[in-house]
Amino acid sequence: MSRRAVGIGWGVLAWICGLVLFIPVGWMVITAFKPQAQAATFPPRISFHPTLSEFRTVLSNNGIGLGGFFAHSAEATIASTAIVLLLGVPAAYALSIRPVRSWRDALFFFLTTKMLPLAAAIMPLYVIAKDLHLLDHVAVLVLLYTSMNLPVAIWMLRSFMLEIPSELLEAARLDGASLGREIVEVMLPSVAPGIAATALICIIFAWNELFLATNLTATSASTLPVFIAAIPNEGLFYGTLAAEATIASLPVVLIGWIAQRQLVRGLSLGAIK
Repeated sequence: MSRRAVGIGWGVLAWICGLVLFIPVGWMVITAFKPQAQAATFPPRISFHPTLSEFRTVLSNNGIGLGGFFAHSAEATIASTAIVLLLGVPAAYALSIRPVRSWRDALFFFLTTKMLPLAAAIMPLYVIAKDLHLLDHVAVLVLLYTSMNLPVAIWMLRSFMLEIPSELLEAARLDGASLGREIVEVMLPSVAPGIAATALICIIFAWNELFLATNLTATSASTLPVFIAAIPNEGLFYGTLAAEATIASLPVVLIGWIAQRQLVRGLSLGAIK
């Protein structure tokens, strides 16, 4: 009974923490459906007539619209995540299942690339992008998001691949499987949940990135975070800001909901022996 009571207590505490963390998100969604005049009232009004006027305002934005910024974010996120997985899977394979020489040094090098603050690197990055004629172009965001997420992806994928039973790979080799077949038919299905979890992490990081997009794009490649940051966020603009944030959050929420089973399996790999 004591163990059951402790389990129930932890469950109740987890639900309370989850609800507390969800309150700002829920309030953002509720505010997005409020009329503009009621969105900034204090104390906040609980009862109101829901409206889509703020969403229409965001989507039109005086003729500019949200579609271009959404498309830029989608292009940079999808392309960078695809490149990260194409490069990260073989790199993680070489650092886990068939370790190369000095693999510890390679892992440490990947880790050190995350130690430099972006604010310290923005000036040389700006100069390089300018010399390569990549300023205000989605390609520069793809390259930088790839370099930003690749070290994290390699570390995550390597931890998942280390959980693959060595007997499984040895059996495939004894059956005459080539290296390519071993990777495609044995290794990839085994770490598919981990790949899904890694892809979602990369999507979240790329989709929400603001600093690089603000400093390296202007009009032709600005992303959703830049669009949201450019709208006034006080006074009578609370409803508009809430509608923008709600629309910007939907893609990541939907992807996470669709891939939740694979995500849970991927993040729990190695937790149970």
